[in-house]
Amino acid sequence: MFLLSRVPFLAVLIAPYVLGAVFAGRYSASLNWAVFWTGLAGALLIQLIAHYSGEVYDLAEDRLSVTLEKNFFTGGSGVLVENLVVPQKVKNLIRAVLFLALICGLVLQFYFKCGGWTLWLGFSGIACAYFYSKPPVRLVHRGIGEILIAFAFGWLSVNVGFYLQAGRFNALLSLICLPIAYSAANLILINEYPDYPADKQVLKRNILVRSGKEKVAFLYAWLVVFEAVAFLLSLIKGLPLLSGIFYFPVLIISAFLAYRMLAGDYGDRKKLQRMCALTILVNLGITLSCILGVLFG
Repeated sequence: MFLLSRVPFLAVLIAPYVLGAVFAGRYSASLNWAVFWTGLAGALLIQLIAHYSGEVYDLAEDRLSVTLEKNFFTGGSGVLVENLVVPQKVKNLIRAVLFLALICGLVLQFYFKCGGWTLWLGFSGIACAYFYSKPPVRLVHRGIGEILIAFAFGWLSVNVGFYLQAGRFNALLSLICLPIAYSAANLILINEYPDYPADKQVLKRNILVRSGKEKVAFLYAWLVVFEAVAFLLSLIKGLPLLSGIFYFPVLIISAFLAYRMLAGDYGDRKKLQRMCALTILVNLGITLSCILGVLFG
């Protein structure tokens, strides 16, 4: 279950959710810990839907990936690829997790009375998670999956953490979400590189397959620029300056990654794997910089 759930990757949702809750606790409302943990449980369950759906509905390309370009970031968890679990059991697990996520949403909406948008926020997350890989919608196949990843792990995760505590949205927080969203988009883009040969064979029409490696490398670099500009604007509009101090080394890593992408290092398997790991570090580093700034700035 640990491998199937890809537990380490849950951090990219936990961190922005915590940022939203911390922001609410510091500037808007006292932190309700029962709401915090119930909301986090619901959010994690929704992310698990995405993980499990990917295992089932990306199985063909995952089997190819582990033979064509073996990488820590290819082939999903490997549980279904290695036939340790049958796909039908994972489909049943998806239904069970979906049911539990809905229960969390109902408790937040009607017991804790977190606000009229609570269930709608949850439904938007479920739609992104469930239909990202699942046919016939299969958003990843339509060239918009990466945009939805940016939305889900940027704006949505942060604002859910805030909204459940404060019962409203916040304009500054929506600006702060942008560098997190851009880095989340880069995270999915660079993780598509190891899967590129397999995705191309099975005609999985994500942005990388549609545009090619060189163009996506330029997109990655531009997103780093957008990330830095959005972070600077957040500081100007009210994000504590301490966040900028914590963000500076993250920016250096982001700039380095953009340079290496433009230099074509994605063609080297070992370098690509390190770049994938560093892109995760950038995403988490941006969010952690904001959290620390809000807490201590």
